[in-house]
Amino acid sequence: MKIYIAGVGVGMGPLAFIARDLGYEVVCSDVAEQDLVEYMRNEGFKVHIGQNGDSIRNVHATSPIDWFIHTSALPADNPELVFANEQNIKVSKRDDFINTFLSEQGLEMIAIAGTHGKTNTTAMAVWSLQQAGIPVSYSIGATVSFGPFGKYDPESRYFVYEADEFDRNFLQYSPAISIITNIDYDHPDTYSDQADYDMAFASFVSQSSKIYAYSDSLGMASDQIHLLEKDDQESSTNIPGVYIRQNARLLLEMLVNDFEVEESTAIEYINSFPGASRRMEKITDQLYSDYAHHPDEIKATIAAGLELSDSVVAVYQPHQNIRQHEVIDAYTDSFEAASKIYWLPTYLSREDPDLDVLTPKDLIKELHNSGAVEIVKMDDALANSIRQHIDDGELVICMAAGDLDPWVRQNFLPTKSES
Repeated sequence: MKIYIAGVGVGMGPLAFIARDLGYEVVCSDVAEQDLVEYMRNEGFKVHIGQNGDSIRNVHATSPIDWFIHTSALPADNPELVFANEQNIKVSKRDDFINTFLSEQGLEMIAIAGTHGKTNTTAMAVWSLQQAGIPVSYSIGATVSFGPFGKYDPESRYFVYEADEFDRNFLQYSPAISIITNIDYDHPDTYSDQADYDMAFASFVSQSSKIYAYSDSLGMASDQIHLLEKDDQESSTNIPGVYIRQNARLLLEMLVNDFEVEESTAIEYINSFPGASRRMEKITDQLYSDYAHHPDEIKATIAAGLELSDSVVAVYQPHQNIRQHEVIDAYTDSFEAASKIYWLPTYLSREDPDLDVLTPKDLIKELHNSGAVEIVKMDDALANSIRQHIDDGELVICMAAGDLDPWVRQNFLPTKSES
C-alpha cells in the first residue's frame, strides 16, 4: 500500500512511522520547511515542500497512491486534497487510519486526553511501559530522545495515543483505558463554549472502558471511572512541576492497577523519564522551551521553573488570535510569579478573518504585574536580553506553540561546526 500524508506536524508525523513499520510505502508533504520536516528526512522519509499539487501529481504518476491522509488543518481547496478527490484516491483524516490500524492489528487503545499535559503524559506512559518490558505501539505529539515519536511493535497489545480534543478527534475512538489530565476550556475554533467542551469530554468518557482522572475534573462517577483526589498528587515522584506530578499520579495508578507494576518500581520509571521536546525542555543552562500557551499552562510552567531557580523570566508568544479573544481575561495572574515577561505578538494560525487582531497591549492590560512586561520582537535585542538574564543566574522559559521555539534553537544552540 502507498500512503501519502499531507502535513507532517506532531499529529500526523507519527503516522508515517507507524505506516512504515506496517510495511507501507510512505510519502509526505508540508507547506514549508520546518524542524519536523528535517527530523522526518533524517529518519528516512521523503517530504515534499509546497502543496500546490505538483508533488502529489508526480508521485501518483510514478506509482498510484492508495490512501491520502491529511491534517485537520488542511483547507478544502488545498490542491493536494482536490487532486486526491479527483483521482478517487481514498481520503481521510488520521482517525480513519488509526481505527483501521487498531482493528487490523488487534490493538487496544490507551488514550491520554485533557486540556494540558497530554504530550508529556503520553511520552511518560510510553517510557514507563517500555521500562517495564511491556511491548507498546504509540503516537506521541512531540519528538522524544528514546525512540521515534510514532511506532508499531508487532509484539504489542496496546497502542498509546495522545487523544487530542481539537477537531473532536478524540471522539472517534473507543479506548480500553483513558487518562484525563484535566479539563479547562480550549480550542474555541472547535467548541462554541465551556458547555460544548464539557459535553465532548462527557462523550469521550462514555466511549472509554476505563478512566483515570481527578475528581475536580469529572463531575461524574461510575464503575469504570477511577477518581483520584489531588491530595495524593505527588506520589513520591520527583519530576519538576506540580501539574506534571499530578499527571504522573494518574499514570502510576494505571501502571499498578492494569499492568501489575509494583508501585515503587513504577515511581522509579517515572522519575527516570527523560522528557519530551518543548515540555520544559532544557535548551542550554538556565534556558528552557515549553509549549505552554494557555493561562493555566503558563502558571504551571512558571511554577515548575521556580522549583529549579529563585527567579524565572518568561518569554511568551500567544497562539492564535481567536484563542486570545477567549482567554484574555484569564491572563490576570498567570505571570504573577515571573520576575520579567517579554511579550511577543500573537502567532496567527487558523484564524477568523472577521476578528480584530488583539495586540500585546490589549492582552497585558489586565495582568496583575503588567509593569514587568516588555513588548518585544524576535530579534537580536531579545536574544541579548535573554543572554543577560542567563548571565545573571536567572532561569528563562520561552513559552509558545508557534515559531518562538525554532528561533530560540537557532540563536542559542551551537551550530554543527561549533559542536
